[in-house]
Amino acid sequence: MHLRRTTPWLLLTVLLFTRDAAAILTIEITQGAEGALPIAIVPFSWTGATALPPENVSEVVTNDLARSGRFKPLPEKDMLARPHQGSEIRYRDWRILGTESLVVGRVQDRGNGNLEVQFQLFDVFRGEQLIGYSIPTTAQGLRRTAHQVSDLIYEALTGKRGAFTTRVAYIVASRPGGRESYQLQIADADGHGARTVLNSNRPIMSPAWSPDGNRLAYVSFEEGRPELYVQDTLSGQRRRLLPTGASSSAPAWSPDGSRLALTSSRDGNPEIYIYDMATSQLRRLTRNPAIDTEPAWSPDGRSLIFTSDRGGGPQIYRVAVGGGDPRRLTFEGRYNVRGSFSPDGKWLALVHGENNRYSIGVLEIETGILQLLTDGALDESPSFAPNGSMIIYATAGHDRGVLAAVSIDGRVPQPLLLQEGDVRDPAWSPYRK
Repeated sequence: MHLRRTTPWLLLTVLLFTRDAAAILTIEITQGAEGALPIAIVPFSWTGATALPPENVSEVVTNDLARSGRFKPLPEKDMLARPHQGSEIRYRDWRILGTESLVVGRVQDRGNGNLEVQFQLFDVFRGEQLIGYSIPTTAQGLRRTAHQVSDLIYEALTGKRGAFTTRVAYIVASRPGGRESYQLQIADADGHGARTVLNSNRPIMSPAWSPDGNRLAYVSFEEGRPELYVQDTLSGQRRRLLPTGASSSAPAWSPDGSRLALTSSRDGNPEIYIYDMATSQLRRLTRNPAIDTEPAWSPDGRSLIFTSDRGGGPQIYRVAVGGGDPRRLTFEGRYNVRGSFSPDGKWLALVHGENNRYSIGVLEIETGILQLLTDGALDESPSFAPNGSMIIYATAGHDRGVLAAVSIDGRVPQPLLLQEGDVRDPAWSPYRK
């Protein structure tokens, strides 16, 4: 065995660029599809004082890989054997089942709340180990360790970094006892471990992760108008930006975390500004009588995209951070909004409207070709996973709203986690630093 250790953005903007949606929402994510890689994750053995480990590691890994849309895990009931280390594997058993990759592992109690997870990944047809790791962890951290296992397997088999240890931020709106309530929440990428970062009786909108994954910028109406706050997700400490009385919204972090792009009407019209986090200086970037909103940074930090109706309807434009004439990027259809860059800068995720239906699409920047990924009637707020393989978004279905995720080739979503309240504005976190 070979192991290694290791309400309005701006009130007018809402009326022009968004639609109403309210219901009980479900977080959803994609299902594996035709062409997915056959893989078997054998239930991990457990050595400890209790009958069962704190988390079922193999089950977490199986669910992670299935949701990615890239893998088709073998059901446990169809397994012909239950090996826990490489020396116990009979490759013929797995070749008969058409399994291409095999994961075996163990969880051991090391005492005083310390655990160790050992696992190996094998190529069944070659009969070779691809990777093997021994990961120290704790009872409380076992689920996160399971997501680490998923990340290592995903990268070994696809060549792309996994995103199972990342998180999602979102807003939950509800009416307990008939009173409006809003919560800013964070959950693991699979919907587990949800915790509330902020409670308010006024709307909260547009959460945006800092590049280090430690802070969230968001819009709050607690003072009666949309204003921007930045909050540390661990300590809860927060501060209000631009305490000038002007409406501000749609925050977006620069790739180095030193600046925020935002929309403000401080000069009488919704325009794009850049805020310096160190000096608190604000610089106006756009100057047009139209509504300019929803800025997003390019991965190299040299330009911004934003939504504007300067051409007669909402479309996405690009402008250099230093200023200049914006260039229109979207031309297909009359409604393209809420753009965001893929991590490699080659694609834009966006909301495309046509015939009163709103779908998630991806625009290839080099060619200008737009591909629609979803066919919902009300899909919005797309956000890329940090490895660029999937997009999380808000939608509606089964007489209720949901959050869903779709791979950039348009695979079909599946239910992930029931969540009470109206869940909206998802934002996928970067990798933690």
